[in-house]
Amino acid sequence: MKVKEMSAFPVGEKNDAFAQYFVGQSYLNMLSTEQVGVGNVTFEPGCRNNWHIHHAEKGGGQMLLVTAGEGWYQEFGKEAKKLEPGDVVHIPAGVKHWHGATKDSWFQHLAIEVPGENCKTEWCEPVDNEEYENL
Repeated sequence: MKVKEMSAFPVGEKNDAFAQYFVGQSYLNMLSTEQVGVGNVTFEPGCRNNWHIHHAEKGGGQMLLVTAGEGWYQEFGKEAKKLEPGDVVHIPAGVKHWHGATKDSWFQHLAIEVPGENCKTEWCEPVDNEEYENL
């Protein structure tokens, strides 16, 4: 079953603007660009984003609200955590991390941009294929 049949939020269009920062196919539907940015991000099985860091001089970071499927979240230097619908992940500014689908499941989360001062995202290297396959 695909995510679009399990979630209240539409999948959106192919995430071509950020494709260079993903392994596999993702989709993006910006639900809000006012007050707080909220993007509905959908990952095909095996899709994940590169390691990245949300920088901010004050505040900032990201929250993930898992809405459908199964996925992974990992902070650099720590074990990966499996994610399921209803999970909430709080990612402080300055923490290197990645998130994405498991090998055999679609995955969807709402990515919430935590307001802050001088926020920017630094995209880093892709997740190591062997490490991902061993999850």
